[in-house]
Amino acid sequence: MRIAPITPGSRPELAEQEATIAAQRGRVSPLYQVLLNSPPMAHGWEQLLTAVRNKNTLPADLRELVIIRVAVLNRATYEYEAHVPIAIKAGATQEKIDALGDPEKLGPGLSDLEHTLITLTDVVTRNIEVPTALYDKVRSHLDERQTVDVMVTIGAYNMVSRFLVALGMGH
Repeated sequence: MRIAPITPGSRPELAEQEATIAAQRGRVSPLYQVLLNSPPMAHGWEQLLTAVRNKNTLPADLRELVIIRVAVLNRATYEYEAHVPIAIKAGATQEKIDALGDPEKLGPGLSDLEHTLITLTDVVTRNIEVPTALYDKVRSHLDERQTVDVMVTIGAYNMVSRFLVALGMGH
């Protein structure tokens, strides 16, 4: 890890922020311990990622499959390991999780909707621009809010995974 984590409880000025993070996440994870080196960034991060996780209109299993795929594509082991149990708890099967494990191709077992959203995840993560045909296919499955929610989820977890990998977390 390239930046030392802030040990929870070691800085009185962070106590309220740590309590908020722990209330939302169940603990102050190593990710947030590093983020607390910049309290305003930790605050904004926590607000955004809490919205992505808890206010998202995508079904939780789909959201988690998207997050896991971003982690696979970006080689973010920490993020992958953090979200597999969440995905399983949300109803994703191990077969579907395994289908995401190869960054070069998708494995079997995904529904048409899942395949479409994972293809979208791949395109946005790798190329940014979404071809009209793929966007139209996404829209055949999702309404406007769900489309915004999936795009924000992909973007947010690209931010998360790139932060983690750049700082050597989870290697």
